[in-house]
Amino acid sequence: MSKKILFLTGKLAERQLCRILKSMKPEFTYKISQIGVSVAALMSENIIMRRVAKEKGYDKIIVPGKFRGDLKKLSRFFDIPVERGPDDLTNLPDYFGLDSQQELLEENDCMIFSEIVDATLLSIDQIITRALKYKKDGADVIDLGCMPDTKFPHLEDTIMKLKENGCKVSVDSANNEELVRGGKAGADYLLSISEKNFNILDEVSSIPILIPSSPGDMKSLERIIMKVKRTNRKFFADPILDPIHYGFTESINRFTKIRKKFPDVNLLMGVGNLTELTDCDSTGVNTVLMGIVSELNVKAVLVVQVSNHCSTSIKETDMARRLMFFAKKNQRLPLGINNSLMCLKDRKVRRNEVEEITDLKNLIKDKNYRILLSDEKIHLLNKEIHKSGIDPYDFYESLNIGTDTSHAFYLGVELARAQIALQLNKNYNQDNELTWGVIKKEEKIDYNTRPKLRSTQKK
Repeated sequence: MSKKILFLTGKLAERQLCRILKSMKPEFTYKISQIGVSVAALMSENIIMRRVAKEKGYDKIIVPGKFRGDLKKLSRFFDIPVERGPDDLTNLPDYFGLDSQQELLEENDCMIFSEIVDATLLSIDQIITRALKYKKDGADVIDLGCMPDTKFPHLEDTIMKLKENGCKVSVDSANNEELVRGGKAGADYLLSISEKNFNILDEVSSIPILIPSSPGDMKSLERIIMKVKRTNRKFFADPILDPIHYGFTESINRFTKIRKKFPDVNLLMGVGNLTELTDCDSTGVNTVLMGIVSELNVKAVLVVQVSNHCSTSIKETDMARRLMFFAKKNQRLPLGINNSLMCLKDRKVRRNEVEEITDLKNLIKDKNYRILLSDEKIHLLNKEIHKSGIDPYDFYESLNIGTDTSHAFYLGVELARAQIALQLNKNYNQDNELTWGVIKKEEKIDYNTRPKLRSTQKK
């Protein structure tokens, strides 16, 4: 038996709600109740309780997404569940489908080593500050990058302080003496051990990351793997990921071959050679790499954040490992699960038809400016004007705000956001920030409380 839903809306949104529900062809039956306010978000519990009849036969009531009020109070009054719909009406189809599939993605099966590449040059306090940020972003191990021909006199004290702050530590050095010092000071992991410095393992108990004796020498890596396996010591093996045009494809092949030969060995992949040495946004690169990591069952990745275009790589890798784990566990594509890695583009872009915007303009009876996007233009409208353009400056001469500087500031901000959304093909919803996925955490909105006045609203 299909459900029957009552949708509450205001005057300006009624037509759009009717059109969207009709186009959805939902399995449920519905009724729309326009309760006599212009803007649906201005509804209050008292207005709803006064103007909406307690009709029988409905399974639930859906109020506008920006309604700020007590849903429990309304549910008790009508004796049926009252739910808040999406902020943007165009998201209504997803509200009854795709949005419900957004997962929290709390599990993963791959560790993140985050390298502080210039640790030798930093003070202990500077290292701790950066390490705690990396840990907050998702790092499991803080990797201390040692530098050639540069002394690291505070290595032991740094390791001690990091561990006091709850961090697992690895030491990454080409200097055998530094590796020994790090191991004796309590480092959990050492990068890197090959046949050339294998004897270091006799002096320390740290978990080694094993590498080939020379680039691409897989025989040497296989030999040292077998040698360490016989000692029953924990370790990771790293065939080394190379940059594009310097052996990248073949290095992926090496990971595949070592996985087939040693199905139970823990592998580590250093991803910086691809993210740092490729001129493109790091989000997609990290996501694809974590897909490879997931398929090959690689248990750790080494992430670096040196270049500005890689400044959020830890966050991206953290989310990507969770996404891939969920997809693998549930035997599905990493698609339609969570949109946090869609930072510059939105999966679905919703634009208004010009005819719809014109219809809305004819309904508006006030001077408040609305900003909407069609496929090619920004549209600014109130009861007096309907102006379209592609740049905030296109609207300057049409604005009638006198000396109201706060309103001018507000419109400048909103038109700039609209321009960015139009240029990047992102969604725009007036009075809301653009979404940037994992690289900028969205603030949670409490719809049970009135929003605080912004600075422009106080003047």
